[in-house]
Amino acid sequence: MAQPSYRAPAWLPGGHLQTIWPLARRPAAPRYIRQRWETPDGDFIDADWLPRRPGAPLVVLFHGLEGCSQSHYARALMQALQTVGWNGVVPHFRGCSGEPNRLLRAYHSGDSAEIGWMLARIHANFAGGPVFAAGVSLGGNALLKWLGEQGDAARHLVTRAAAICPPLDLTLSGTALGRGFNRVYTERFLRTLKRKALAKLDVHHAALDRRRIAAARTLHAFDDAFTAPVHGFDGVGDYWRRASSRPWLGGIRVPTLLINARNDPFVPPAALPAAHECSDAVRCEFPATGGHVGFLSGPAPGHLGWLPARLLDDFAGE
Repeated sequence: MAQPSYRAPAWLPGGHLQTIWPLARRPAAPRYIRQRWETPDGDFIDADWLPRRPGAPLVVLFHGLEGCSQSHYARALMQALQTVGWNGVVPHFRGCSGEPNRLLRAYHSGDSAEIGWMLARIHANFAGGPVFAAGVSLGGNALLKWLGEQGDAARHLVTRAAAICPPLDLTLSGTALGRGFNRVYTERFLRTLKRKALAKLDVHHAALDRRRIAAARTLHAFDDAFTAPVHGFDGVGDYWRRASSRPWLGGIRVPTLLINARNDPFVPPAALPAAHECSDAVRCEFPATGGHVGFLSGPAPGHLGWLPARLLDDFAGE
């Protein structure tokens, strides 16, 4: 049975409260099997797999900014996959698996080439049922961008896809994250982003301004000082414009579910696309509540079961 559109429980008002995931009962940590992939440029990517179930479908989950296979949404989805007997894997973006990656480059919101490489690697080594791809926040934006760039060719690697709370317009989301209560989340992200970036400078001795990186108090400042120059962009404005997935929604040909809560503090309503911006393959669900990858359900303190159930229903074609 298809899951209805999300509605927050009466005890949980407000977008921010729905975004503070420690309020919810944290799913148990799955028993992952780690696999390391060597990249063509001399780096590595770590992928955490559920124990393989031959012949069953596979769900590939691309995590969000500074996320990993232990993030609350990853645990919840992988737990649901185990329950229904499906396969699951969480490939980590470079530097997010608990070990620094080898190169100066890290990862970014528009890293669609990396998405394509990971999916091709999975497709070449997974003999079984259909492959479904899901992306959360940053991972969702990169996945949507790849789907739009590839068009019909994406069908060779994935059967269906879903993006949850992606920052479709990075300029709008980046600006929102620098304001008001959102600065609490920004500080949390920057704590690890800056530490990793400064450690990279110690190893690679890149010609970047260490003081600007250390002093960054917003994602705008950090992306301008580190993310943009390291990944070949001409400043933060160029990065945010070129890495946004919203302009690519019209090119998507794989059946794709797009879920964004209208009270997501990271994705302002102005960032949500109009119907004419999306191809017929994109199905938009914009519930009034849910926060940023919150979607808590049940009695207080809540659980995270709604989103995995919604994704599995969609991937099963219901």
